[in-house]
This record gives sequence, C-alpha cells and structure tokens, in this order.
Amino acid sequence: MSSDGYLDPEANSYESRPPFYIGQHDSARSETLTDAQYNHVLNSGFDFVTTPITNEHFHQRVVDLYKSHLEEREQWGLSDVAKSNPSLPGPVVPTLTDDDTSYGPGRYVGSLIAYSSPWIDLCSSDPIISSISRQVLNIELAYASFCGARSIIIPGPRDDESSRAVMQYARGIQEALQAANRLNIIIHMPMYREPGLEEKADSLSSLLGNSNGTGSSAGKEIDIFTTWDSWHTIRSVCNYSARLFVALRIPKRVPERNLQERWFAEPLHYLTIGDNIFQKNPAGHPSLSRHHQELIGRYMRLKNHPWLILSDVGPDAESLNNLPDPMAVEFPSLAEASKALKDHRKPMPTQNVHVAYMRHVERNQLPYTEMETPPLRSFQDWLQSPLQPLADNLESATYEVFEGDPVKYNQYELAIANAMIEWRELKKPTSQSPANSDLIVAVAGAGRGPLVTRVLRAAESTGTSIQLWALEKNQNAYVYLLRQNKLIWNNRVTVIKTDMRGWAGPTSPTGTPSTVDILVTELLGSFGDNELSPECLDGIQRHIARPHGISIPHSYTAHLTPIATPRLHADIASRVVGDPNAFETPWVTRLFAIDFAAQKVPSHPRFQQAWEFVHPVEISRADQFAEKHGNAVKYASTGGGSMVGSSGSNDHNARHCHLTFACPTRGVVHGLAGYFESVLYASQTGKGKEPVEISILPDQIDRKSKDMISWFPIFFPLKQPLLFPQDSEIEVSMWRQTDDSKVWYEWIVEAYAWVGPKTRIKVGASEMHSSRKVACLM
Repeated sequence: MSSDGYLDPEANSYESRPPFYIGQHDSARSETLTDAQYNHVLNSGFDFVTTPITNEHFHQRVVDLYKSHLEEREQWGLSDVAKSNPSLPGPVVPTLTDDDTSYGPGRYVGSLIAYSSPWIDLCSSDPIISSISRQVLNIELAYASFCGARSIIIPGPRDDESSRAVMQYARGIQEALQAANRLNIIIHMPMYREPGLEEKADSLSSLLGNSNGTGSSAGKEIDIFTTWDSWHTIRSVCNYSARLFVALRIPKRVPERNLQERWFAEPLHYLTIGDNIFQKNPAGHPSLSRHHQELIGRYMRLKNHPWLILSDVGPDAESLNNLPDPMAVEFPSLAEASKALKDHRKPMPTQNVHVAYMRHVERNQLPYTEMETPPLRSFQDWLQSPLQPLADNLESATYEVFEGDPVKYNQYELAIANAMIEWRELKKPTSQSPANSDLIVAVAGAGRGPLVTRVLRAAESTGTSIQLWALEKNQNAYVYLLRQNKLIWNNRVTVIKTDMRGWAGPTSPTGTPSTVDILVTELLGSFGDNELSPECLDGIQRHIARPHGISIPHSYTAHLTPIATPRLHADIASRVVGDPNAFETPWVTRLFAIDFAAQKVPSHPRFQQAWEFVHPVEISRADQFAEKHGNAVKYASTGGGSMVGSSGSNDHNARHCHLTFACPTRGVVHGLAGYFESVLYASQTGKGKEPVEISILPDQIDRKSKDMISWFPIFFPLKQPLLFPQDSEIEVSMWRQTDDSKVWYEWIVEAYAWVGPKTRIKVGASEMHSSRKVACLM
C-alpha cells in the first residue's frame, strides 16, 4: 500500500489522500542528536528532525570576538563606532573547530534538516554585528553543504517595519544563495506578526545590548500582510531563485482567507506548528481547531505539498539526554551485556501524542477527487506550449488524452440530441427536403472520432435519420477513422481527408451538391479562440444551410483575471536563456498554486469577459472579401488591413478589450489567467430551456460542466512582476491580432491607486507583451 492510501472499510477499497511527513524541532536544541537520541525521536513517530549546525561553544566564541573587538577600539580611543574611521578593519570570524559543532557527515544526514543559528542578526543596524552575522551564516552554510545537507532553514527577519533591515537581510540571503550554490534555502517566516510566533532565542543584537530600535509591537494594530511584504522583498532581490523556499509558521489565530491564499501561491516547503497552537480536547489530548485543519488540508492539496514540523512538542532535551546507554562498557562480555540489557531495558517509546493526533488529521482528510488523480496532480502549474492544430498533426496519444474526458463528450451529445429534437419540433426543413428528410451532419476536425460516435448515439436516442460526414486533415488520423468506420460505425459515415476550410461540401446520394444542417466541431482552446476556431469555422460555415443551419458550438467567450503565481514566474524566468520568447508565450497550464489579485466587488467581477465569437455568422468575411477583390488579392500584401502588409480578410476576427479589476489588498501580479465558456446549443423553441454549456471558469465549472478536464487555463505572463498597493485598480488591455496568415495576442497591465474619493494615480505598469513570434499559424 502506498503512503497516501487508506483502506475504506465500507467500500472495501483504498482511498488516496495527501501523506503527512512530520518532523520535530526543538528551539532549545544546541547539539546534533546522537544515534540513540535520533532513533528515539523517530520511534516516537517523527519522520525527520531538525539539527543546529553550530553549538553554544561557537556562539560564545562569536560573542567574545565582538566584545574583544570593542575593547580593542576603546584602547585606541575609538569607542564611538559611528564616528570612527569607516576604513578600519572589522572582526573576522575564524573557521569552525571540532569544539564548535557536533554536526557532521553521516548516514542520517539526509533525515536531519539543518537549522541555522537563530541568534544570527542580518538585520542589525550595527554594521559590526551585521557583518559578523553574514560571516557566521556563510560559514554554517558552507559546512552544512560539506556534510551533505541539501537544504537549510534560516530564520527570517524579526521585524517588517524597517525597510532598511529587510533589504539588508535580503542582500544576505542573495549572497548565501551564490555562496552555497548546491543548497536550497528555506526562510522561516510567520504567517503574520502574531505575538509569540517569533524565534525564542535572543538575537545577537539583543544579547550584546544593541537594540535595533524597532520597539515593542504590543498594543499595535497588526497589519497581516507585512510578513508577506518582507518575503516578497527577499525573493525579489534573489530574483525568484528556484532554490529559495518558505517555511511558514502557523499562527494560533488563523487569518482571513485572502492571506491564506496569498501564502498558498508561494513556494511552501514546510508548515511549522508550535506547541501553543494545539488545544486540549475534552479527553485532555492535543487537538487543532477546525480552521487549522482546513488550512492544513488546503495546503496539502499542492502537488509538492509542504512537510509539517512540530515545534517544542517533545521529546525534550532533558529526556533525550537521560536516555540509558546499555553498552556503556566498551567491550562487555556476553554476561555483562545481558545484565546491562536487563537492568536498563525499557519499553520502546510510545508515539508522541501530538504526532498521533496529526496522524488522525491525516487519515481524516478528504480523499482525492476525480479532479485530483495522479496524472492531474502532476499537471499542477506545469507549463505547456499551446497546440497548433492547423500547423501540426497531432499524435494518437494526444488525441487519447482528450478523449479521456467523458464530461465534455456528454455535454456535446446532449447538445446534439437537443438540436435534433428541436429540429423536429420546429419542423425545420433539411438540406435535401423534400426529396430526402435525412439531416446532414458534419463533424469537422474529427480526430480519432469521439464526436462522430456521439453524433451517432444522439441520432439513435432521438430516432433521427442522418447522413454523417467526418472531415480530418491529419492523414494519420484519417487511417484511424477509416478503420473505426469499418469496425465500429458499420460504414455509416463518409470519411473525407481534407482541411475543413477547403472542403467542397457534402453531396446527396445522387451526387448533387448539398449543405450541412448541423456542423459539429471541437476546435476550442483554453482561451476559446486560441486554437483558431473562428478562422477554421470561417472556412467551412459557407456550407451551413441558411437560415436554419446550426453550429455546435454556437458561441464562446474568453475571460481574464490578474493572478500572482511566483512558481510559474520563476519557471518561465529559468527558461529565458534557451527560449527568449518565454515571457511572450501564452502558456497552457493547470493553474493551482495561485493567488487571485482581484476580489469580487459589485461593479468589477473577479473574472471578466474579454470578447465573444458567435457561429454561424451571416456572411463569411473572407468569402465577401474574395468576391469583391478576387481570390488572388485575398492573399496579397495590399496594406489594406489593420496590420501592415495584410489584406484585411481576417480583420473581423480581431478583438480588443479593456478591463478593470478591484484590488482592496496590496499584492503582486505575475500575469493573466485566461479561461473560456461556450454555449454548445441554445434552445430555439422559446420555452426558457437552459442552454447546454461547457466552462472552465473557476466559479462556473461546477455548475455548467462539473469535473470536466479537457482544458486547462491559459497563462499570459509578465516579464516583470507588477507590485500594487492596497485600494488599487488593475487595468488590463488585450488585443487579438491577425495579419491574415497568423493570430497572436498582445497584452499590457497597469496599476492605479486611489488617493482620494475621485482621484487615482498610476503607480506602475508592465511593458507591452506580444506573442507574435510564437503566433498560431493559419
């Protein structure tokens, strides 16, 4: 059984849930655990343990170094550091000795999480203390890397009010990333500045009586976003390093949802839970509030879900130091060893009560849903280039992935069946009536034929007689369609290998040209039109019978919202060296670890419609253009279109939008999330029937097409993250551009802050982005 599977006794089957990896941290620990102590902690139920890199001996050496430096300055009459010559050399921390650390290479090093000294004070206003702190941090990182550590936890800044201090800290972390180029660095930050959530150890400044002057925060109103501000400064200075993570201290009072979502989008490595967060249940055992359980459950749905660290919940240092050692005699005889074991034998340590409770929480998580299968979890925040179905021939495996979504095809079948039923109710003529009452149905872009099968099923269920045509330009898929027609469809389908835009149209059994009553396509992309559905349908809709012919889908709309997604920004930034267009590419991805920058307010929804396409249109612009100017002119560079060098035959498919989003809380925008909705078929009877729709909008998908997985959202990135203050408005301008041979998008994002009831100022803007170099080819 896998670590995330549990037996459901009622269903007699395994249910899959996120696994918990639980570690132990003791804030008072100053030495690395011995083998016996380490095994004792693991036997208590923990999976890993944190360890200090240096000990109290080294700490005292550093304190003495600072004091001796001050004494030396006093001897030279330089006691006033602020007024002394800045060119005088400062103290240099000597290298580690064996007395300075009990941490070292060993077989358990992979399960020991290195924790840097909490007394290090990178933020100190005293240049000597901050210099010593940087030196100590780099010494510890270098030694931990030598010992085999692959990650290290560093306590974050203790205060957010001093921008100088936070920037100084960020600079120190940037230097550490460069010096320790094989280590992942994890910054230990509180979720917000809740009193009692900081490191318990005194900083170097406090120990030496050198206050930073920040003062006490007691009685002050807590701004819950200040720690995120500090984190954003640190990771921005570090240029969104892929080796920089955050360990989040969970507070006793769970904050509002928007702060939870803000941290959810960050690269979480650990969630740390202190002993004071647990409450006593009626039986006297530790427990967490429902809000804490929900927060942890939410964060554990991430593909790379955080590990849990329980702080100061035992076994404590005293109990570990008093562990019996039955092998105290270096070389005992068998009799001596037997007696020692009898004298000192104790039962194996029982499971830590806090760990036992967390295992209870683990077992009682909601199981993974149909939308959280292992393949779908693996696609979380994974970048994919959009398909180019017109330029490329898809492989069978790609078609197979699409066909694995029953929801989409069920909706299509329902739409087709409703259209056939209403055709009969409204007594519409067919393309061949009165000679033939068969409906002419064409599936354009048939792929491997899933829609063909659904059309045949809809016809059977509604008792409709049809003539069915299947069009496919991919010569390889064409072979598959021929085989399906012979083995599955009983040769009821006319299979044509052709680009739908060049199809001459259906013919009657007697060979006379005819038209299509119902045209069915699945050309939609993540943004609705990004796989050129409008251009493809322009080329075939001339065959739809007028005025009664039907296109399925009938319409589709594109929607946008600004989002924060630091993981994707870091991923795209890492690709720029090999792909200079990475930030100009609209990426298809299953957006998951994101934070919506905008909030829903009455006048400005969180998700807003960019534009719409409706089919069929009464006149094909390309045909009209060709009729007026001639086919040769259609493809000539006449300069008459909206784009230089274009003829303008596809200008009717260009679009533009300008959207305004409300952002009451401050934050950052890394790009735009794009979604679509489509009306497959809208009732024509006037009886108020609900249309048949599909949607990937987060607030509509459950209502319109629950559990549909065929499409992931599209992401339009920004080269530089756009930071905005509270009470801001984010304005998004986007264009769908075309030069008659390809289609691309252009986008720009602006931030405005309200400074009065009727006054706002522009506080930032992105550059204009364009996907023209990676455009979708017509």
